[in-house]
Amino acid sequence: QAYNCLIHFYKRMSDPTHNSSPPSSSLVFTAQEFEDISKYLVGNSVRLYPSIIVPQSAGPARIQEKPELMMQSLIESCPFKSVMSFVVGGALGGFMGLFSSSIAPHHQTVTLSTRETLMDMKTTIVSNAKGFAFIGFMFAGTECIIESYRAKTDMNNAVYSGAVTGGILGLRAGIKAAGMGAAGFAAFSAAIDYFMHTSTLFNPQN
Repeated sequence: QAYNCLIHFYKRMSDPTHNSSPPSSSLVFTAQEFEDISKYLVGNSVRLYPSIIVPQSAGPARIQEKPELMMQSLIESCPFKSVMSFVVGGALGGFMGLFSSSIAPHHQTVTLSTRETLMDMKTTIVSNAKGFAFIGFMFAGTECIIESYRAKTDMNNAVYSGAVTGGILGLRAGIKAAGMGAAGFAAFSAAIDYFMHTSTLFNPQN
């Protein structure tokens, strides 16, 4: 009905006798016509962008609340990713230190007591935890910063981040060691990223 009102209006506008008729009778919609056309143009039944499909795999689409948006922004921020990698890296390093010290304790010329053995294990665990935590913090932080700057998510981010992290770790031993560390860490990061994106373990085939 509203569509017919539009057609009727355009027909009246293109009518040759339009100029001879009073403006009030040819240019103004009636109240019913105006209501029908308004509903037709701005009503819920009209889809302005019919080609846009909103994914519904995670449930009905809805507008996120402000606390949810704030939490999402916090989780996706570089400081949060760096701190989380610091914690996870420290835990992984502590586990590796515990494992290595338990199966291959440091060789001593004298027999260590239980207390001395535990202290030696503690030193190994803390040392490994600090190293892994620092690597995780540096790698995640630099990768997030590089990704934000490049506005891209690809393998190059991991390569650049690995080069920066390896260079900083090797810088204490000199420029040459920093270069070798950057190259080695970048190659290792590229290999890990390639494996995670191509392996069927992380990308199962349907």
